[in-house]
Amino acid sequence: MTRPDPASPAPQQSAGSYRPGYEIAAERILEYIVRERLQSGDRLPTEKDLADAVLMSRTVVREAVKILSALGRLSVQKGRGIYVAEPEVDLWRESFARFLPADLRQVEELFEFRRHIETTNARLAAQRAVPAQVKALHQAAQDSADAAHRDIETFAQADTVFHGEVGTAAGNMFLSATVESVQRLQRQVSIIGLAGTAGGSLTVAAEQHLAIAAAIASGDADQAAALMGEHIDMTLRQYQQEIRHRLFPASQAPSDQHRSPETKG
Repeated sequence: MTRPDPASPAPQQSAGSYRPGYEIAAERILEYIVRERLQSGDRLPTEKDLADAVLMSRTVVREAVKILSALGRLSVQKGRGIYVAEPEVDLWRESFARFLPADLRQVEELFEFRRHIETTNARLAAQRAVPAQVKALHQAAQDSADAAHRDIETFAQADTVFHGEVGTAAGNMFLSATVESVQRLQRQVSIIGLAGTAGGSLTVAAEQHLAIAAAIASGDADQAAALMGEHIDMTLRQYQQEIRHRLFPASQAPSDQHRSPETKG
């Protein structure tokens, strides 16, 4: 098979749309990594085989590998080969690593951030969800309602699935990944920041899941976003109450002493 030399512009490209061959090769190499489901530390084919796989010349692929290596996406190990690089610890992850689950200010900032992401997800889901996603979302909401009558751990798992299904329906992998990361931090609040205490009603949270799923199914983006905002706000209020009760137990009114099982919103 004869491969065209991508170092020169393709016939249909105008002067303004020209892309150097190494840029195209770099893009195809990243697509190859995704297509083959390669993970950090996995070895790529030899330079020659990689060139064959992405239908580019070895010279252009060599330049592309240098660029991807400099960007931290590939690791070239002399005498061993080309590997998918380990992800770097960036400022995003460092900020998450500094999170203190019993610090009320940080918890409020976490929920402020989550509210923004989750309402956007709900709005997009209402606009983009296909029938199969609507069905999966409704099932996840119903599962959370069933789990609300069982135990906290079962509900927490169902809650994670529900919010994940909203993200799937929204169709934005960056928003979905962010929600997953924030949920892990919220889990720390439950386990560390609120260890030995309780929260709000699981049943109420599950009812909110069902309402959000219905709004998304109907395609009402404004309603879906509003309901998700209320859901996150309610959960934040419950966490605020619990943390304040833990920090200032004497200042709580008697009515605060009787609370139902923990909420995972």
